[in-house]
Amino acid sequence: MSLHLNGSPLSRRSLASAACSLSAALVIACGAAPEAPPETHEGVSSAALTELVVNGTFSGTTTAPWWSGPNTSSRVDAGRWRVDVAGGTVNPWDAPIGQDGIVLANGQAYTLSFTASATAPVTVRATVQLGSAPYTAPLDQQISLDGTPRRFTFPFTSSLSTGAGQVTFQVGGRGAFTLHLDDISLTTGSSTGSGPLGMTSGFYVDPNSNPATWVRNNSWDSRAARIQSAIASRPGARWFGNWSGDIASAVSGFVAAADAADKLPVLVAYNIPGRDCGSHSGGGAGSPEAYRTWISNFVTGLGTRPAIVIIEPDAVAQLDCLPNDTERQTRLGLLRYATEQLRARAPNTWAYLDGGNATWIAADTMAQRLESAGARNIRGFALNVSNFHTTAASASYASAVNTALNNRYGYTLPFVVDTSRNGNGSNGEWCNPGGRRLGTPSQVGGGAELLLWVKVPGDSDGQCGIAPNTPAGTFSPDLAIRLIDGT
Repeated sequence: MSLHLNGSPLSRRSLASAACSLSAALVIACGAAPEAPPETHEGVSSAALTELVVNGTFSGTTTAPWWSGPNTSSRVDAGRWRVDVAGGTVNPWDAPIGQDGIVLANGQAYTLSFTASATAPVTVRATVQLGSAPYTAPLDQQISLDGTPRRFTFPFTSSLSTGAGQVTFQVGGRGAFTLHLDDISLTTGSSTGSGPLGMTSGFYVDPNSNPATWVRNNSWDSRAARIQSAIASRPGARWFGNWSGDIASAVSGFVAAADAADKLPVLVAYNIPGRDCGSHSGGGAGSPEAYRTWISNFVTGLGTRPAIVIIEPDAVAQLDCLPNDTERQTRLGLLRYATEQLRARAPNTWAYLDGGNATWIAADTMAQRLESAGARNIRGFALNVSNFHTTAASASYASAVNTALNNRYGYTLPFVVDTSRNGNGSNGEWCNPGGRRLGTPSQVGGGAELLLWVKVPGDSDGQCGIAPNTPAGTFSPDLAIRLIDGT
């Protein structure tokens, strides 16, 4: 694993054009063909979506056909659904609200989104489920609310076919409070218009990446123009770890700069204790408690701004290097905590838990580890980070992981692939191998939900391979040129 040392309220810009955006490749991967031929624009495809709920905007005077169950009463209040929840209940389902008659198809991708707030800090349950016993729920999410209206977006794939589905919000067991809901939408497909992709006009190019900094400082070098054109001008991730200083400030500054440019930033959280098994990129937080504080502050820095986050490259795959089961369970617990923080406090972030690469961990084992690490709390999983396997090989492995997830736990997840250096595939080596090439630049679709340059091309993997004297995370113009040329 290679160390990388470069270290506002929801915008409504571009909503008119983004509202019907959809990655055609994602829809196909989830088992449904696009409803119309997609028109590709800046890496985002668009197609018509089907809205399944009625009266999700509460623009009239009635809440119908939404119903209020026991221990709730509701009305339209200032263009929102106001639900007064009684106290004295024990379980979330003791005070339900919802809408019936939702048609679901097995294998179809859907996106539930809504804006919500509450008069007291509470955690409530949002589901899309069968409307009668056994109440099978393809989507079942816990959300944390307070007085600030926040937008929540949950993509999922249905595991059942029924005309008797329902959308519910189960709000019991939390005492008396008032819930406000608005802009409730359940659409077929995974709409980029309702997620961070639809909130921005493309991926963010980091002006302070290692390649960009090297180009600025070495404009006289004959290699600078080629590195600028092929690498420094391309969107890529910024890695954050124990070198980043005040992590909340560092993250906030990065996502704020991207937000100001109307672009989508990609961040990597890389600070798990015992990182990289003490190898080239060893380090990380000094204790579990320190990591919880660090990742909580990382999420604070994100806020409600749009972002993509890759969680702890190699941490799941490298469980085997930890000396005992206690330490393995501790790491899984820390990763679960990270996913829970992102789910609860970063509503416009799509987060992906790292799942190794196509030849590292058996798919069934990886599925078990992803489940234990809390992958169902977030958007999905990431593959091939800092590695070289082809996108096709990664997609095949992702399919096997999702098959295992579905067989064991009843769900599947979207995935992303690091394509920064996979243009020539893998030769079996991982640490600065020769003969590798830049892969497809960051885009929506193309064999995965997203193709991303997660590893910074030209940054060394460590003192190894064709860069035996270049420490991990240090930019090498020679490595960069060899990736450009495939030599």
